[in-house]
Amino acid sequence: MRAYSEAYLNDVVENQGKLFDLVAQRYPDKDTEDFIRIYMASKTRKSIDEAQAYVNTMDAKGLWAYFSETEKYRLKPGKALDGFIPMWIGEFYAYYQWFYGLPSSEVVKKVPIAFLKKAYYGLHDLELDLAVKKVGEV
Repeated sequence: MRAYSEAYLNDVVENQGKLFDLVAQRYPDKDTEDFIRIYMASKTRKSIDEAQAYVNTMDAKGLWAYFSETEKYRLKPGKALDGFIPMWIGEFYAYYQWFYGLPSSEVVKKVPIAFLKKAYYGLHDLELDLAVKKVGEV
């Protein structure tokens, strides 16, 4: 069973990719990976898992503001992910979570960021659903 209605899928995938990219681009001296781990286990992301329309339809800037306020989150010093990797990871995690019907908090444990960084070069040119299925088979 899917995590939520397919009607939200494209918005969630696109906006989560843009959110991860926004954080990486806007804050190059902050730890993008820490943000991703915290975000995926957050109440904000759980609201998306539960198909709460208000959060499911937010754009990246709205999600960043909502997440920062709701979770009282502050970015940690570190190095941002660069290039297209943060956007792709955001999209991958959103689709993977939806496809396998897992809580978002479990996705980062099941498919660690370090694995996706290494796998990016072999997977990013595939259609997202195919990349998710290939990783899910491992």
